[in-house]
Amino acid sequence: MSSNFHQSITDVPGILVGHAQHEEALTGCTVVLCPKGATAGVDQRGGAPGTRETDLLRPVHLVEKVHAIVLAGGSAFGLDAASGVMRYLEERNIGFDVGVTHVPIVPSAILFDLDVGDPRVRPDATMGYQACLNATTPNTAQGNVGAGMGATVGKILGIKQAMKSGLGTASISIGNGVVVGALVAVNALGDVVDPRSGKILAGARPLQIGPKRIGETEKFANTLFVMRSLVGRSALRFATRRNTVIGVVATNARLNREQITRVAQMAQDGLAQTIRPAHTMLDGDTIFALATGERNADVNIVGAFAAQVMAEAIINAVHFAEPAAGLPTATTW
Repeated sequence: MSSNFHQSITDVPGILVGHAQHEEALTGCTVVLCPKGATAGVDQRGGAPGTRETDLLRPVHLVEKVHAIVLAGGSAFGLDAASGVMRYLEERNIGFDVGVTHVPIVPSAILFDLDVGDPRVRPDATMGYQACLNATTPNTAQGNVGAGMGATVGKILGIKQAMKSGLGTASISIGNGVVVGALVAVNALGDVVDPRSGKILAGARPLQIGPKRIGETEKFANTLFVMRSLVGRSALRFATRRNTVIGVVATNARLNREQITRVAQMAQDGLAQTIRPAHTMLDGDTIFALATGERNADVNIVGAFAAQVMAEAIINAVHFAEPAAGLPTATTW
């Protein structure tokens, strides 16, 4: 492996990543920049998405290239961060040329983190612009950074029984100069598990109600175990749509819009491998995919490894997270 390989989505040539966050309020945003443009696709699963400019990514629509993807906390308020990214790109004449100006194409997705920090502080256009100013390659920051600043997992028994998660990234070289990378903010209802052993790494913690303890083990409640119980069924009825995994996979492969959309779909398998359960009606799981078009590659191979790097990035998101808001992490619990 080249010494210039950093196990980050920025290992994909032409991809830059920048983060901006408010550490006290536990919220932030992350921008994935592709100034030269990239063919893009998206796959959204789960019942509670918060997105912007995803319709234009459908293969039948006009626009061929996007110039950035924004991931942000702040619930729907955080979609405003994309406006700052658009301003940054327009100032540099990057975007879809409409004659009188360039219109940057900046799809985005948000996660709900208002219940862990200060709900009055959300990612906005200023924060999005700052994330662009901070964009670099390489960028290996993980954990409590950017869109992962207020991310949590394992919330079926409420936020007080959850654990702190964060943002993760990973990459792999698949031969012939082709690189596939992933970046993801993990804010799932369910537990994050090791796909090799099936063991829970971070998730819902047991809840003591009087003499009765709700949970499978002393360490983890196990969301699937809780869902089978009366408490779990009641919790789901009153649960709110405060969960989602949002991420980006990128490659320097030469793929058209239909093919890169298939890569986004296959990358969702990384969620299925590592999050239990994934894609519920209470999650808004959304994965974008970017192809910069430098190398020939088989879409099936790219998609297969997109799932692998997405799974690795999810594991990194909980491994590098730091305790916050009174919530422990995979390395401290």
